Amino acid sequence: MYSPHDPYVRVRGAREHNLQGVDVDIPRDVLTVFTGVSGSGKSSLAFGTIYAEAQRRYFESVAPYARRLIHQVGAPKVGEISGLPPAVSLQQRRSAPTSRSSVGTVTNLSNSLRMLFSRAGDYPPGAERLDSDAFSPNTVAGACPQCHGLGRVHRTTEELLVPDPALSIREGAIAAWPGAWQGKNLRDILDALGYDVDRPWRELPAKEREWILFTDEQPVVTVHSVREAHRIQRPYQGTYMSARRYVMKTFSDSKSPTLRARAERFLAAAPCPGCGGSRLRPEALAVTFAGRTIAELAALPLTELADLLKGEASSETARVLTEDLGSRIAPVVELGLGYLALDRATPTLSAGELQRLRLATQLRSGLFGVVYVLDEPSAGLHPADTEALLGVLERLKAAGNTVFVVEHHLDVVSGADWLVDVGPRAGEHGGRVLHSGPVAELATVAESATARFLFDDSPAAVRQVRTPRDQLKVGPVTRHNLRGVTAEFPLGVFTAVTGVSGSGKSTLIGEITEEMAGVGRLVSVDQKPIGRTPRSNLATYTGLFDVVRKVFAATDEARARGYGVGRFSFNVAGGRCETCQGEGFVSVELLFLPSTYAPCPDCGGARYNPETLQVAYRERNIAQVLDLTVEAAAEFFADTPAVARSLRTLLDVGLGYLRLGQPATELSGGEAQRIKLASELQRGRRGHTLYLLDEPTTGLHPADVEVLMRQLHGLVDAGHTVVVVEHDMSVVAGADWVIDLGPGGGDAGGRIVAAGPPARVARAQDSATARYLARVMP
Repeated sequence: MYSPHDPYVRVRGAREHNLQGVDVDIPRDVLTVFTGVSGSGKSSLAFGTIYAEAQRRYFESVAPYARRLIHQVGAPKVGEISGLPPAVSLQQRRSAPTSRSSVGTVTNLSNSLRMLFSRAGDYPPGAERLDSDAFSPNTVAGACPQCHGLGRVHRTTEELLVPDPALSIREGAIAAWPGAWQGKNLRDILDALGYDVDRPWRELPAKEREWILFTDEQPVVTVHSVREAHRIQRPYQGTYMSARRYVMKTFSDSKSPTLRARAERFLAAAPCPGCGGSRLRPEALAVTFAGRTIAELAALPLTELADLLKGEASSETARVLTEDLGSRIAPVVELGLGYLALDRATPTLSAGELQRLRLATQLRSGLFGVVYVLDEPSAGLHPADTEALLGVLERLKAAGNTVFVVEHHLDVVSGADWLVDVGPRAGEHGGRVLHSGPVAELATVAESATARFLFDDSPAAVRQVRTPRDQLKVGPVTRHNLRGVTAEFPLGVFTAVTGVSGSGKSTLIGEITEEMAGVGRLVSVDQKPIGRTPRSNLATYTGLFDVVRKVFAATDEARARGYGVGRFSFNVAGGRCETCQGEGFVSVELLFLPSTYAPCPDCGGARYNPETLQVAYRERNIAQVLDLTVEAAAEFFADTPAVARSLRTLLDVGLGYLRLGQPATELSGGEAQRIKLASELQRGRRGHTLYLLDEPTTGLHPADVEVLMRQLHGLVDAGHTVVVVEHDMSVVAGADWVIDLGPGGGDAGGRIVAAGPPARVARAQDSATARYLARVMP
C-alpha cells in the first residue's frame, strides 16, 4: 500500500504496444525526459500508458451523459499505476484546424485584444460603445456581412467561364456549364430566348455576353426541342440560369465533392471588397487604439505588437489591459514565435509551432500539481530557441508541476532532473526500461544507444568537403519575409539550409522547381501523412502489398480455390470480412453511452474472412504477414526479390520496427517522411535527381539520424543533389555547403547571413547558427 502523498508515479506491468511488462518509478515535481531510439517504446510509456491512464481516470469521474460527448481513450494495458496526478498532454498531433482558427484563437490573445478595443479603444464621435464580440470575425456581431468573416470572396470572370472564345455556345464555349442534358437544356433555352448559339463567342455583342454569363434574372421560356427521328420530344418550360449563378450555387450547395471541385475551377478568391480582407464590420474598423484598427494590430508580428502597446496607456483601464496582453505575449516570444502575427491561420503553422503556442498558453494558466506530458517540444527548433524552451519547462516545474518530456534533443536530455531510457532497440527488440534515474548515471548503462551520444566527447571525424559540379541559381525571391533574395545551391553535393524559426528557410527551398536549369528530376519529401484513414498503411503506400498479394495468389491452395490477387485485399468485397468491411474493428453503439470501437467479433481484427485466412504461404496467412515488422518480413521474404528490395530500403532508413499493416494514422510526421524517402529510394534512378527534405531528422534519435544520413550521403555519392532544411547541428557539420538565413525570424529575418562550407559559416559574425555549429565542428 502506497502513501497518498507518494512522491513517485509508480508504473507496474505496462504492456502497451511493445512494452515488455515494464515496472518503473518516476519522481514527481521534477523534469523527466524519456529517451530511446525511434520505436523503442518511450511514447508508449509516456503517452500510451501514463497519460492514457490519467485520462481514463478523469473520464471515470465525469457524469455518463457528459462522458459520451468526449472522445474515449481505451484503458491502457498496465497492471497498476499509483501516485498519478491529473495530466495535461501537449502532443505534436494536429487536430483539423479550420480557416477561422488562428494564432490569436489558439493562444486566447485575440480575446484580450478585443477586450482592449471594446473598453479602451478610440471611438468616432457619437458612436456607441461595442461589446468585445463585435471585434471578432467569428461572431454574427462582428463578421463582415459580405464575406461572413472569412476576409475573401469567391468571384468569377469571363476568362474563367469561357476559356476559348473562338468556340460557339453550341460547341461548348461556356466551359463552366454542366455536361449532358442539363448543359443542352441551358443552350436550348438561350436559343429560345433569341441568342445566336452558333456564332463564335468573341463575335457576340459585349452586352449579350455579359447577360448570358452574369445575369441574376431567371426567365422562363417554352423550349421546342429539335425533333429527332427516333424519339418524340414535347415542348417544355425551361428556366434560364446564368453561368455565374450555376457555378456559385454548385459551389455553395452541392453535396458532391466532385461537383464542388469542378465549380471551384471557375472561381478566383479575392479580398472581400466590403472589408478589404479584414473580416470585420465597418463599425468595428472605425474604432482604433494607438491610431490603428484591430485588424492592423492583428497583422503585426507579436514582437512589434508588444512594443507598440508598451507606451499606450491613456487610462487605468488601458494600462491594465495592455499589461495583461504584454504578459500573455511574452511566453510566445520567449519560445521563439515572436515572428507570428495574431491573424496567421492555424493550418499554415507547423506541428512544432502549434505545440509551442499551446505550451505558451499553459504558462499563463496558473495550474499546479499536474503532470504535463510533452511530445518532442524541441522539434523544428533552432538551438537558440531550444535554450528558451528549457527555461519555459523549468518555470512549469517551479510552479509546482511534474513535467514528462519525450525528447531526442541532447541539450534537453542533459538538462533533465531524471532520465527514463527505453530500448535497447526498436519494436520487439525494445520495450524495456534500461535506466530510470539521474542523467549522469546513464553513462554506466552499456546497452543504451542514448549514452553513446550523451557522454562521448571524442571529436567527430573530419570529412572531405565535396566539390560541386555546377550551381543552381534561385531568385530573386520576394515572398513572405524574403525580399529579393538570391541564393546559389551547389549541385552534386549535400547542402543544409539553416536559421532560426521563421527566418524563411522553407519559403526559399519552396522556390526550387523542376523547370530550373540543372535540376533534372525533383523529389520533394515532406512530413505530410501518407494516408488519412486506417485503410492506408505502410504496405499499401510503398506498393509492397501488391507484390505480397501476388505471392499469396500464386500458392497452390489459392489456385485450387480460384482465388485471384483481389481476394487478398481488405479494401474490396470478396476476401475481406464483411462484418467490419475489412477495417478489423466495429463501432459498438451503446444506449446513453458513447459508441466505442471493439475488435470485430467475426474476424477478431484480422480483416479477412475465414476462407481467405485458410490460404497460407510458408505457414502464415495474409493477416499474419501484415502483422510482421519490416525486420521480420525481410527475413520471411528474403528470396522474393520484389518484396526484399522494398523492405531493404525501409530498413535502410531505420524503419525496421514498423509493422507492414501499421495504419497510416498511427505514424508520426518523421516516419511518414522516411516512408516516402524509402519508396523513392527503391525506384531505379536514371539521370540526376535533386532531393529536397524539410527537417528530415525531426523525431529521430541521434542513432537513427546516423542511419538516415548514411542514406542521404549515399545519394550524393551516386551523383545526386540533396538539400535539407535542418536544425540538427551534427547534420549541418557533415554537410558540404551551408546557407544560413536570418539573423532573426519574421521581419528580422529573410536574408542570407552566411553561405559556404560549415567551417566558414561557423565563424560568421552575425549568424545565430554560428556558435552552435562551432561547438560540434571537428
